[in-house]
Amino acid sequence: MTKPQRNPTNLGQQKPRLVVGRGNPNARLMLIGEAPGAEEDVQGLPFVGRSGQLLSELMIEAGLDEQHELYICNVIKCRPPNNRKPTAKEIEISRPWLKLQIELIDPELVLLSGATALQAMLGIRSGISKLRGQWQNHDGRDFMPVFHPSYLLRFRSREVGTPQDLTLQDLREARRRLHLLSES
Repeated sequence: MTKPQRNPTNLGQQKPRLVVGRGNPNARLMLIGEAPGAEEDVQGLPFVGRSGQLLSELMIEAGLDEQHELYICNVIKCRPPNNRKPTAKEIEISRPWLKLQIELIDPELVLLSGATALQAMLGIRSGISKLRGQWQNHDGRDFMPVFHPSYLLRFRSREVGTPQDLTLQDLREARRRLHLLSES
């Protein structure tokens, strides 16, 4: 395994805040997002801004307990300048940190929130709309792509077939799968 590099890009140059993760470090379910946003950078925790609040609402509605059943982190541990999408080089440089984090938490199930997480973890560049809600086995773990909550903020409705409804279905499937693991 490649040793993680110390501040290899300009990601930490503007603000040295590292946003590592939150939740249960013994969780069997992990959610991986793209990168910290402004509020995440301030608080030092992933998914605590507007999109994170929506994610929490959906988790509660799906019956998932973020504090006990889930560990949440991002592909990139520092906020990209101007809140831009991480570059391929930044993702590659950050990958050893994320892989080590996954090894330490050792989840059986992983939700990949958004296209950046999908590409970083599974190397898939395909649109997330086609793959969301489908489990993908990779290196002995089951991964499920889900819409990123920042995308869901554009669609306030939870009517059947809307992005929020589909995400809620995906989270309920993750809960179902998680509970099956608990029974075995």
